[in-house]
Amino acid sequence: MQRILIPILLAGSAAAGAATPQQLMQDYTEQAVRQAPGYQPSARRGAELYSRRFAVSEKMPACTACHTDAPAQAGRHVVTGKAIKPLAPRAEAARFTDPAKTEKWFRRNCTEVLGRECSAAEKADFILFLTEGL
Repeated sequence: MQRILIPILLAGSAAAGAATPQQLMQDYTEQAVRQAPGYQPSARRGAELYSRRFAVSEKMPACTACHTDAPAQAGRHVVTGKAIKPLAPRAEAARFTDPAKTEKWFRRNCTEVLGRECSAAEKADFILFLTEGL
């Protein structure tokens, strides 16, 4: 009995970590609505966030510094020179499919570029822009 149960539990936990960009956007939207009732995600705001220049870092003043003006194209980290796969899910199918990885990169990149963590609304807007607003 235990031999059967362990693979089933492992399969269930793997599925729980899988997501789609739309599911993650919906999760962030629900969080944002709790903070600001009536919030609706906006691809326009996501595009503005993506291209906006912040005064936190001269080397990384905007998302576009590493990810280029075209998020469906590959980029390159301006400090390390490491290649970066495209941000747009249509060009990189694995993008925004792992909630933990998505949170990790939002936390890291928002802190480096914006000087703070992104809000749930900003994350929802950003994902909407990258999935539908291009």
